[in-house]
Amino acid sequence: MAAESAQNFEALEAQARALLDLFARAGYEPVAPSIIQPAGVFLDQIGEQVRGRTYVFTDLAGEELCLRPDLTVPVSRLYLERHPKADRPARYCYNGPAFRFQPLGPSRTHPREFRQAGIECFGAADKESADIEIVLLAVGAVRSAGLRDYGLRFGDIALFYALIDALSLPERWRFKLRHYFWRPPVFHALLNRLAKGDRPEGDGLPQVLTAALAGTTPERAEELVAAYLEKQDIPLAGNRTLSEIAERLLDHAADLRADKLPKEVATIIDYYLAVAAPPREAVDKVAMIARGAGLDIDAGLDAALRRFDRLARDGIDLGRAIFATEFGRKLEYYSGLVFQIEGAGLDETEPVAGGGRYDGLLSALGARRDVPAVGSAIHTERLLAAVERAAP
Repeated sequence: MAAESAQNFEALEAQARALLDLFARAGYEPVAPSIIQPAGVFLDQIGEQVRGRTYVFTDLAGEELCLRPDLTVPVSRLYLERHPKADRPARYCYNGPAFRFQPLGPSRTHPREFRQAGIECFGAADKESADIEIVLLAVGAVRSAGLRDYGLRFGDIALFYALIDALSLPERWRFKLRHYFWRPPVFHALLNRLAKGDRPEGDGLPQVLTAALAGTTPERAEELVAAYLEKQDIPLAGNRTLSEIAERLLDHAADLRADKLPKEVATIIDYYLAVAAPPREAVDKVAMIARGAGLDIDAGLDAALRRFDRLARDGIDLGRAIFATEFGRKLEYYSGLVFQIEGAGLDETEPVAGGGRYDGLLSALGARRDVPAVGSAIHTERLLAAVERAAP
């Protein structure tokens, strides 16, 4: 067992060296961001699906920290440390561990500690070319490691946002639908409820508290929630602060007073999110849905089609690819193109590699404005497993 573990470690190290060498030759500077990161940065940006799996702790000075659950945020922070004005383009590559709790228990393809080898491109003015560069480099990297049997899955957050913005619906529901896009079961339950005009359930909250919160300021809401928790002798637990709990309850109270979502709008969104087909066919289907609904999302459709045409010209076999409108990956900082590479024998939840565009992340981390950014990370344990599985 020890010998097998040592062999696996050596294979991973050899693979990592080869990947980093490939990235460096493509013009990406190797960096090594800190493993321990401020927890608040991650918990605010990565989204619920990864947030609940992040290892969080408090050090002896009382600072809340975490073991990084991915490397995009740490590399983004490193970029801002080097370029506080976020006014210079930069390309970085890395290889290092990340950490996530595995609710079904750790396994070879879902370990608690896993390695990511990746690339991040900041400040490139030509976003389309940067997107193409990242996809080509990620595919080239897994192929260089020996992976031949793989599929590609694409999504486009910006196209979904364009659809939502083109629809006539209450601004509150536009915000909520954008927010819940990354959690399909919750999203569809919300959409179904809104179309029926059903009010949200109270989640066990007493009506008197919900009524008291309606229309109050965040500061007053925090006071009311604190008083309620103290009176009921309910301790704070988990990763949420008192202010976050109050904010969530304020949001719930506002839902109770919001207008109904028109049923025809919900139907259009359902039709859109049901599209999953080869890329050009999928774009045609979305265009047909938009035309039928009288919506103008031509700019987003043209951008998606142009991107796929360029990928095909640059050697990407779109016969291996699916464009799924509901696909957004699990990290909620994405804002445009998203993609993942899926090895044979591994399902959609076990991608070998993935990435996408995240133009809003750096401003959330302190930059004065949004900064064009796109990247990709390879889950090297899965890549090694997929290559070994395919070996004769």
